[in-house]
Amino acid sequence: MRHTPYPDVPPLEPRGLSKMEAAAYCGCESLSAFDDWVRRGIVPGPIPGTHRWDRRAIDTALDIASNLTSQSRDQFDEWKARRDARATQGH
Repeated sequence: MRHTPYPDVPPLEPRGLSKMEAAAYCGCESLSAFDDWVRRGIVPGPIPGTHRWDRRAIDTALDIASNLTSQSRDQFDEWKARRDARATQGH
């Protein structure tokens, strides 16, 4: 059971994952293996300005890498470019 600062809200699975949670979610056996996946572009890096990984972005990237989606790699690259542009603008 996850701790929540809001006692009246039932526990939720977070969308924003720590690096360790993201690595475990991906099935990587070590943080260095996860770092390699990020470096190779298999999964995205953290949400700009944070130390959190977006669970849905990981899912999308893995779906694309596994050819499990009709979404093209170009769409993913466009999303990544928009995200990176926002990060450089300080948003």
